[in-house]
Amino acid sequence: MEKPHTIRILKTHKSFILTQISLRFLAAASTLAATWITFTTKQTTLVFGIQIDARYSYSPTFKFFAYANLIASAFTFLSLFFVFLLGNKPAVDPTHYFYIFLHDLIMTVLLMGGCAAATAIGYVGKYGNSHSGWVAICGYFGKFCNRITAASLLSYFGFLLYLLLTVISANKSRQIQV
Repeated sequence: MEKPHTIRILKTHKSFILTQISLRFLAAASTLAATWITFTTKQTTLVFGIQIDARYSYSPTFKFFAYANLIASAFTFLSLFFVFLLGNKPAVDPTHYFYIFLHDLIMTVLLMGGCAAATAIGYVGKYGNSHSGWVAICGYFGKFCNRITAASLLSYFGFLLYLLLTVISANKSRQIQV
């Protein structure tokens, strides 16, 4: 018969793994959706009789945003595999939790950078900048702006999930004995 302390540790480990899997799956889904929306967003319109295209690939900022989400999504699926492996082991080396923490921290920072960049250029696209002479374009490219806004919101959701995963992983990695 197992000791009550051992049973409590196993329950804690299982709840940790279940939380990790759930949050990672949601983060992967939201960043993958943000990537797909960004990659498929384009609009053509007439401005003063001239046909103009708007695509994510015309802006280095939106390229960075799309690829940051793509990288985060891909690495999230890889980390899901790693978490599944950890879930099958009853006794896990605490340094593995530190590796998960590092992964989560890097993905959090990557998503934060992508979200910040997209938000900054999106603000200029929506409101313009009179000091620089940049005019707002969302009045002409409403569909494009709305889809990029949706992708940004999904990416921010992924960022918040990764921030939560980072805190959980940091807490779990405190068990490392030096």
